[in-house]
Amino acid sequence: MDENLWVALALVLFFVLLIYLGIHKKLFAALDARGERIRRQLEDARTLREEAQAALAAAERKHRDAVTEAEGIVAAARREAEALKAAAAKSLEETLGRREKAAEAKIAQAESRALSDVRAAAAEAATQAATALIAEKLDAKNAGALVDAAIAELPKRLAH
Repeated sequence: MDENLWVALALVLFFVLLIYLGIHKKLFAALDARGERIRRQLEDARTLREEAQAALAAAERKHRDAVTEAEGIVAAARREAEALKAAAAKSLEETLGRREKAAEAKIAQAESRALSDVRAAAAEAATQAATALIAEKLDAKNAGALVDAAIAELPKRLAH
């Protein structure tokens, strides 16, 4: 017989022996187990991927919420700063108004005092001038006539 025939016969006998011993069942069971293990790993990977996507979506929502909150805080701070600026400007304007009124009152008071001083000085000067003029021009005879006239006019002035 030919060597190829013996090799083919040995190979067929080997496969028959494998089938008889049930090796094919063990091999298919091992392949099925490996396939099941791979399927579970794929399912676990899919679950982990879904969890990661959910965690990413939650993180993105938190980030958007934080950005929105930060923008709100910045806007509120700007509004508060504008309000403080307006209040400070108004307060400064009121303070300047009060100071201006106080300065005007002081100026008016100083003008009044100066006018009063000028009038007093003018009256004093007029009195001194009149006294000097009367002393110079009035003699005893004219002085008696003036006193008599003033006494005669006194009842009229008291009646009014």
